[in-house]
Amino acid sequence: MWSDIDVVRHVTGVPFTKEEAWARLLRSAGHWSLMGFGYWVVSEKHSGAFLGEVGFGQYKRGIDSSFDANPEAGWMLTAAAQGKGYGTEAVQAALQWSDARWPQGETVCIISPANEASLALAAKCAFKELRSDTYKGKPTLVLHRKANAIVISAQ
Repeated sequence: MWSDIDVVRHVTGVPFTKEEAWARLLRSAGHWSLMGFGYWVVSEKHSGAFLGEVGFGQYKRGIDSSFDANPEAGWMLTAAAQGKGYGTEAVQAALQWSDARWPQGETVCIISPANEASLALAAKCAFKELRSDTYKGKPTLVLHRKANAIVISAQ
């Protein structure tokens, strides 16, 4: 998934090498071990086919102290899984988990302004835009979501 340019176009802009994908997997496992949260694999219920990943990280991106203090939500789906409602279902399930874990908390995320599908998913899940910014020299939208915000059901 991370080596597919159609999937990573709005995130990294370049496909991951095998080494970079492996490092990302290790980083995800490390989040669970050290932070008590991380990413889950998203799979199709009946076939078990890999569809992507969704979860939370804390990457200390240096965007600002408030952003860096909150869990950062993220999602990535394979090209074949996009546009079928899997993302909405998976992100809403992850947010239910985070709302129970951090009932008074807030989650944040960053999304490329060109990534219309991801912005639509964020809106369905009650993320609100805080501001435009840059991250690694690229335009970025900074969003946040209060715990237990009302989400729009997947249709």
